[in-house]
Amino acid sequence: MKLINWWPPMLGTGISLKKVSEDMTTFEVIMKLRWYNRNLVGIHYGGSLYSMCDPWYMFILVANLGKEYVVLDKAAAIRYKKPGRGTLRCTFHISKQKIEDIRQEIEAIGKNDYTFTCEVIDEEGEVVTEVDKVVYVRKKGFDFEALEKEREAGIAKTPE
Repeated sequence: MKLINWWPPMLGTGISLKKVSEDMTTFEVIMKLRWYNRNLVGIHYGGSLYSMCDPWYMFILVANLGKEYVVLDKAAAIRYKKPGRGTLRCTFHISKQKIEDIRQEIEAIGKNDYTFTCEVIDEEGEVVTEVDKVVYVRKKGFDFEALEKEREAGIAKTPE
């Protein structure tokens, strides 16, 4: 998985995957301030801060849900809290229980969007940026017509 550090969007922004848990539920990423990822006023470029947070929740779900599901990033919102200087760190985690809840919900209703929030932290432990990531999950081959018929008949599946 650490080969991702050589992927051009990561390499070009100085983003580095540092740790991945064995169960693929947690990823830790850092980004050092370099001449090529700082903006006009000498702090981390906002696009690099977003890139730092972009693929990880999707990766966690793909790794844990498996090939029976389509998992895609759908939307994001970013809130800059303070200037980013030095080495920044962000940890992305989805619990096994949350992944199982998502699996059960998708089995029942076919597709849904899930929002995860991460915080980019500076060397002093202060929040530099908050990012909300919306991830779309869909079951491959789900029978949406049957679900619609069940809804019309008042017997539709609902998540527990």
